[in-house]
Amino acid sequence: MPAHGRVPKYYAVKARILDEIAVLGIGSPLPPERDLAARYGVARSTVRQAISELIIEGRLTAQQGRGTFVARPKLIHPLSLASYTEALRAMGIEPGRRLVTLETIPADDELADALEIAAEAPVIQLERVLLAGGEPLGLETTYLPAQRYPRLLDVFDPSGSLYRCMQDQLGVVWAEATERIETALASPREALLLQTNPALPMLLMQRVSRDPAGTPIERVRSLYRGDRIGFEARLVAGR
Repeated sequence: MPAHGRVPKYYAVKARILDEIAVLGIGSPLPPERDLAARYGVARSTVRQAISELIIEGRLTAQQGRGTFVARPKLIHPLSLASYTEALRAMGIEPGRRLVTLETIPADDELADALEIAAEAPVIQLERVLLAGGEPLGLETTYLPAQRYPRLLDVFDPSGSLYRCMQDQLGVVWAEATERIETALASPREALLLQTNPALPMLLMQRVSRDPAGTPIERVRSLYRGDRIGFEARLVAGR
C-alpha cells in the first residue's frame, strides 16, 4: 500500500482480474480489454497496464492474433546439483532438449579463467533449448574443457542428460558449484529460440561446477523465462 494510502487504479483492476482468473481456470480466454474496461468503469489503457503486469508475472499469456489466456502455474525448480532431466521427472513433467549448437571453440580469457585452462585452449560449447512438456523454458549453454573430456562427443546424445552421460560414461563426480542468479533481458535471437517476447524479464543463471579435487568441470550459462519458471532453495541453519 502506498504511503498516501491510495491504491493505484490499475492495481485495483489487476486485483479484480486475478479474481476472474481464479474462476476462469487454466487456458481460458480473458474477456477483451474493452469489455473489462466497461465492466470496471476505467480506461482501456488502465486495463492494458494491469494485463501487462500479469503477463510479466506469468499469470496470463498473450497469443498474437488470438488474445490473452490464463497461464499455467509456474514450474518451480529446486536449486541443486541434480540434472534438469532428473528434477523435472521428479515433478512428473517430461523434460526435453533441442540442440542449437555443438562445436569446439577456443577459450577466451574469461572462459579460460573460469575453467582454469590456458587461453585459446579448446572448449566444447553445447547450446540447447530446455523443454518442459514440449514448452521452451530455458536456453542453456555449457562450456567444457575439451582436453579433459576427449570421449564426450563420441558417447553423448544431445537430446539426453549431459549430467548423466558424464557421470555414467566418463566417471565425472560433481562436488560443488558456485551459482549466480540475476535478471536480464533476452536478445532477439534468444527470445526467438524461447518463443517469448524480448521485453519480458528473464532469469540469468551462471554456474561453475567443481569435482572433489576442486577442479572446474563446466561453466554453464542458463537463461530462463521468468514468466514460466521459478527457483527455490532449501536453507538449513548452522551450515
